[in-house]
Amino acid sequence: MHPALVSSRLYGIVDLGYTEEEELEATTAALIGGGANLIQLRAKGLEKEKILALGRRIQPICRKTGVPFIVNDHADLAIELDADGLHIGQDDGSHDETRKLIGTEMLLGRSTHSPEQARQALAEGFDYIGFGPLFPTPTKQGRPGIGLEHVEVIQQEVGTRIPVFCIGGIKRSNLPEVVAAGARRVVIVSDLLTAADTTEATREARLLLGD
Repeated sequence: MHPALVSSRLYGIVDLGYTEEEELEATTAALIGGGANLIQLRAKGLEKEKILALGRRIQPICRKTGVPFIVNDHADLAIELDADGLHIGQDDGSHDETRKLIGTEMLLGRSTHSPEQARQALAEGFDYIGFGPLFPTPTKQGRPGIGLEHVEVIQQEVGTRIPVFCIGGIKRSNLPEVVAAGARRVVIVSDLLTAADTTEATREARLLLGD
């Protein structure tokens, strides 16, 4: 298991669907201040030059605090931003193709939506996976939630080898249910980004996860 991921429990995403551009630095700092162990920049639908500019604002904050900075989707931007990781979806290329682009040092994560995809990602050599969406979520409109029934088995089969971050519709209100189903690591997006106090909301989520 990659050293940067061993103790990671809460994966924070700075999603431009929920975060105003002028709040970018403050939101990043709030997530980290509350205990997020990883930060991903997700800017669906924006032009690459714009994403690059946004990434240049976030990367130094992550680097200063020692929190890995991960870029969503774009290998070329991850390289240009000297990111610590790249996260790709099911349709964004194979592990081997992507690894050739980014080299051996960068973290490489994969979104998975079924036990079969989770097992496949492990077999291919990804450093970690996202597993979900557990519940329906506005972040992934049109994609049904896969529920909690497979969480424990994937944690046992895959999560003992590489980190499994459960994702999708997870909030502080249902986090105890997710943990009870066997999850050890989670991604929380809208519940933290839309909270009145993102730092405090992140802190609450970390407490619910336990350590």
